[in-house]
Amino acid sequence: MSKAAEYRALERQIAEQLAALEALKGSSALQAELEFEDKLRKLLGEYGMSLRNVISILDPKAAAGAVVAGAGKVDGRRGPRAPRALKRYLNPHTSEVVETKGGNHSTLKAWKAQHGAEQVESWLQA
Repeated sequence: MSKAAEYRALERQIAEQLAALEALKGSSALQAELEFEDKLRKLLGEYGMSLRNVISILDPKAAAGAVVAGAGKVDGRRGPRAPRALKRYLNPHTSEVVETKGGNHSTLKAWKAQHGAEQVESWLQA
């Protein structure tokens, strides 16, 4: 795409988004929601509360059960991770054993470079 065509396409997108923004600004639903948000923030400031405090007061289970309901997440943070399983590889050529919980083991990397990843994965012990 030429620079001129790209420029015109971006200009058209901006015009469309500005039109959508103007339509949204005139919306009575938006005005009511913004007014509610302003009043709520003033009220929270008046009592020295935060949104998190209000949620815990109104629904204590939501704050306590956030780890279970959010698939291990609380406020965007992950919960404790399950430990990785120990893998044990036996090199049939040298009878050397490597035990690792990840794929970043130097000996394992050397074996994969020498014999190929598929071959080394076949050495995985049960």
